[in-house]
Amino acid sequence: MSVNNNEREVLLSVNHLEVTFYNNKKRFRAVKNACFDIYKGETFALVGESGSGKTTIGRAIIRLNHTSDGEILYKGKKINGPLNKEEKLNVVRNIQMIFQDPAASLNERATIDYCVSEGLYNFHLYDSEEDRENKVDRALESVGLLPEHKSRYPHEFSGGQRQRIGIARAMVMEPEFIIADEPISALDVSIRAQVLNLMNKFKEERGLTYLFIAHDLSVVRYFSDRIAVIHKGRIVEIAPTEDLFNYPLHPYTHSLLQAVPMPDPRIEKSKELVIYDESKRDFSGEKPQLREIRPGHFVFANDREMREYEAKLSEMEKEKKTV
Repeated sequence: MSVNNNEREVLLSVNHLEVTFYNNKKRFRAVKNACFDIYKGETFALVGESGSGKTTIGRAIIRLNHTSDGEILYKGKKINGPLNKEEKLNVVRNIQMIFQDPAASLNERATIDYCVSEGLYNFHLYDSEEDRENKVDRALESVGLLPEHKSRYPHEFSGGQRQRIGIARAMVMEPEFIIADEPISALDVSIRAQVLNLMNKFKEERGLTYLFIAHDLSVVRYFSDRIAVIHKGRIVEIAPTEDLFNYPLHPYTHSLLQAVPMPDPRIEKSKELVIYDESKRDFSGEKPQLREIRPGHFVFANDREMREYEAKLSEMEKEKKTV
């Protein structure tokens, strides 16, 4: 089990990860040299626009996507690549995923009882039929549903209720680490806070660790401890949540922050539209890499850009002090 310099236990570590897809011999690198650690008990957010590689990384962690390079370490043990049967079962048992589309992730032909019990059946995590039913009842009650709902089918529930069923299905396995892939993007705004509060409750009660995949920075600010910003498969900035909002450095992070809608129409109208165009950046000379610019704050830059970011950071810190 690895521990970093500030004595926090690293539960999951992604090192120089690459995921490549092939289509008619055409090669596409969906994830490029991704590196980050997730500490035990924290919520680590992965933020970027659609197609940036967020879900690809999440699916690679739970072995749904093959990796072409790099390594994924869970509790210090490599989990990508060949594993024996016992090791595979251990990954599935301890790492669960809450999917983006609650309708597509549930078997429409199966009752809620079976949907939630499937993991219990596969791993035989119950002593008797009565014990299994009790575990399913407790899981449903923990997400605000009733045991009577067990006999129903997924299409009989609303989107928010289906997502709660997906959360119950993950929680009944008693995992240590959960990958939440945009778990609220398909839900009504009125339901989103309920689902996030529910996930926070489980985090506090069970000491869970989350990888929270999203594109909405306003949601991420409420829910996450640290944020990694990803663009076209490459992580361009990692920072504690408030640091990222107070001291955004990478131009792509700026463009994401500017896209967050403001409740005040006057502020919204006066906002300057920031569009990030990577082709306009000068990468001649030394190649950029992820570098630490302040404790826990990393940015993707070369030497010249690093000097620019340091000067920019100094200005922002002075402005914060004068306010």
